[in-house]
Amino acid sequence: MKLLLTSGGVTNPTIRAALDGLLGRPVEECTALCIPTAMYGHPWVGPGVKAREFVLGEPGNPMVQLGWRSVGLLELTALPSLPAERWEPVVREADVLLVSGGDALYLSHWVHESGLGDLLPSLEDTVWVGMSAGSMVMTPRVGDEFVGWRPPAGDDRALGLVDFSIFPHLDHPELPTNTLAAAETWAARLGGPAYAVDDDTAIVVADGEVEVVSEGTWKLLA
Repeated sequence: MKLLLTSGGVTNPTIRAALDGLLGRPVEECTALCIPTAMYGHPWVGPGVKAREFVLGEPGNPMVQLGWRSVGLLELTALPSLPAERWEPVVREADVLLVSGGDALYLSHWVHESGLGDLLPSLEDTVWVGMSAGSMVMTPRVGDEFVGWRPPAGDDRALGLVDFSIFPHLDHPELPTNTLAAAETWAARLGGPAYAVDDDTAIVVADGEVEVVSEGTWKLLA
């Protein structure tokens, strides 16, 4: 699987170019599935109007409306009630998974519970485009500062498909506590590499290589 891990979505030409590079062909030829599950677990986001805005690709959600050949909806909380043959082919046929922000641990829980987590290693050519929690879910830990919904295990572990953590929305005007100083304090407790990234920055993971692409501000916190 190829990863485009963003804080705010596909917000500028540099991130868009990185997406095009991962796809290897025009967006207009690619099929996408949007996954809004993380939104339901976060008290600031959904369920409700924010989830609807993400699915419709309305302003402030620069992922779904990029011009895909088709966009479908994949709701992870529904999958355990369905036979695998009803949804696995849909996932395998998609070129891109567009994964919303919200609560990273709620999303991680449902990636496991839905069975999608078992499928991910086999999706070698699929591109995972994460926004905020949709990116953080791929990391080993999110840090106590980002624990909202508490998983059954009670800790801050996410999927661990990459070996670094992510502090999103650096210096966001609506999030005054998301400063670099706060990110450094957060990272010091994690015991591993981490990136603080703003909404004009993305992390590309492909073929075992990690690259930061940005028109904004970011820092590697070791």
